[in-house]
Parts: sequence; C-alpha cells; structure tokens
Amino acid sequence: MRIVLVGPPGAGKGTQAAFLAKNLGIPHISTGDLFRANISQGTELGKQAKAYMDAGKLVPDEVTIGMAKDRMEQPDAANGFLLDGFPRNVSQAEALDEMLKAEGMKLDAVLDLEVPEDEVVKRIAGRRICRNDSSHVFHVTYKQPKKEGVCDVCGGELYQRDDDSEETVRTRLEVYHTQTEPIIDYYAAQGLVVTISALGKVEEVTGRAMEALKSKVGDK
Repeated sequence: MRIVLVGPPGAGKGTQAAFLAKNLGIPHISTGDLFRANISQGTELGKQAKAYMDAGKLVPDEVTIGMAKDRMEQPDAANGFLLDGFPRNVSQAEALDEMLKAEGMKLDAVLDLEVPEDEVVKRIAGRRICRNDSSHVFHVTYKQPKKEGVCDVCGGELYQRDDDSEETVRTRLEVYHTQTEPIIDYYAAQGLVVTISALGKVEEVTGRAMEALKSKVGDK
C-alpha cells in the first residue's frame, strides 16, 4: 500500500504515521528523517540540503524529491510506504506521480487528517517543553504537569518554544493553506483522497484511519 499523509501542523501526522506504518507493515518515510539521514551520512543530496539550510534558505524541490526517490527505492519500501511531509506542494506531487509511473506503480490513497484551525492553535500553542530534556512534553490543557511550570520527570523548567506561539502557528497554517493544501484537490481529482477527523484520542484516530484506508483500497 502506497499512501501519502496530509494535514495541517498539529494534526498529529507524525504520531499517526508511526502507528499506521506499523499496522500496515510498511516504512514511514518523513521529510525530517530524510534530511537528517542524508545530512548525517554526508550524501551529495545531504550536502546540498545542508548548504541551503545553513544559509537560512528553503531546500529546493529537486533536492527533496531526490532524497525521497532514493528512499522509496530501498528494499523495505518494495511493498509500499507511507509518506509524511512529502509531497509538500503540487510540483512535488506531480514529480512523485512521474517517479511512480516510471516504475509502473501508483499511489493507493491520500489520507487527509482534518482538524479545525482553532484546535490546531490550541494544540501547538499550549505545548510546554522541558529545558533539560525536550522529549519531556506537557500541555496546558491536555497534559498538565503536577506543578505549573515544572517538569514531572526531572524538575526542569517548562517553557513555550518560540515557534509554538499563537502568532507563529497561524503563520505556519497560512503556509500550509497556500502551499500544501492544494495537493488535496490535486489528488482528489484522481479519486485518491479519503478525509477523516483527527480529533479524539490517538488510538481512536488510528482506528478511524485504518477503517478509511481499508474501505478505500481493500487489503493491499
């Protein structure tokens, strides 16, 4: 099964991708992981990406597409994959179609995680991170620490990251609406899109997604 996962920041794409990939027995391929792997391994594409990132510039589509192509050609992706964060715009979606067509393959489904904008802002702007260990994450509404501003795990100070502020979140949403959301219409024209609500507990959303995918493409 070849799936693209789409949704706004704060929709829980990374969390859902990990669960879905495990349940479906296919690799989870995320843009962030691609960049980190290529940069740490010193690949030619990684060097190019790092040069752009160090200069504070966006990595060009052709570099991201090259990384994705290399990853999708790995043996563990022979029977399918779940793409998270790629494609991020219509140009990348078109390039992905061409890549798959050249290999005699095509996408099976595009899973659209739908979350109201106010909920996205609430989810992200409410996050608080431990200064001692960024893996210790709390939330002012959904996962409150026992003592306000203090990490339950190590006693470190909890803070809000600059890119989690409401203003920054709304800017990120605008970028999503402008650049990434159009791929939903692009894929809908191919009859590939299935939309589910990403509200509720993680396992509820995963169950909803699995049912939607099975009803869309069967047991591939």
